[in-house]
Amino acid sequence: MALTTRRGALTTLGAALAGTLALPASDALAGERRRRPRPLWQAHAHNDYAHPRPLHDALDHRFGSVEADIFLVGDQLLVGHEASGLDPSRTLESLYLEPLAARVAAHHGSVYRGRHRPLQLLVDIKTEGSAAYLALDRRLRRHPRLFTRYVHGRVHPGPVTVVVSGDRAARTPMAAQTERHAFYDGRLTDLAAASAPASLIPLISDNWTQNFTWTGSGTFPDAERRKLRTLTAAAHARGQRIRFWATPDTAGPARDALWSELLAAGVDHLNTDDLAGLEAFLDARASV
Repeated sequence: MALTTRRGALTTLGAALAGTLALPASDALAGERRRRPRPLWQAHAHNDYAHPRPLHDALDHRFGSVEADIFLVGDQLLVGHEASGLDPSRTLESLYLEPLAARVAAHHGSVYRGRHRPLQLLVDIKTEGSAAYLALDRRLRRHPRLFTRYVHGRVHPGPVTVVVSGDRAARTPMAAQTERHAFYDGRLTDLAAASAPASLIPLISDNWTQNFTWTGSGTFPDAERRKLRTLTAAAHARGQRIRFWATPDTAGPARDALWSELLAAGVDHLNTDDLAGLEAFLDARASV
């Protein structure tokens, strides 16, 4: 009788332990999701292809946007900064499209596991824009589930949103399409244009030095701060994001000051070639 009672107690204890272990399993999964480093959606890898591991270095630093310059050479879209330095093996497909497709498949539909906000791939066309865009369009259509799409007036988000910059001739064939897998990078002049809706132009980019004199040293002039915030508010009111290139990118107080003002104004993307530097800056801001 005593043995039976002891066995019953052990059975009850085993069931209790099993229940105790089962609950923390889901709790542990939830905890893992909470601890997983958050993507830095405001971080934009300018000239991303110049890093030792294009795309992968930016993703390791949790960047939310990467930029690739492309040249249409024959029927190939080659990635590089100057035509003289192009390598036939460095294609947009091999460096970006195929790795992104593989990553999204491995992560069950997202670039960052468990985060369904799209990564931005900014494609800067360095040759004639119309022909290069049409070549790009053909390649994007090979991955129908990978990219955010525009279909008959509606935008359908995907794991990656392609925004086309560079040669402005790309806009004409893009705007004529009723279905496309890419969007256009506008300029500040597009903020007041009825022909520049967010469904075509989700991003407004412009040269910082052509619109502002301040480069991070000393006090940010009040008039320029108001201008920055007015431009950002205007873009956001139209459902558009805003970005400035040619901002200072040398590590130090001036760069940090300018980045801080951009964040305070609500600017959506911070340009850098210094992946680790911007990652550390944004992480420090998030921990304050």
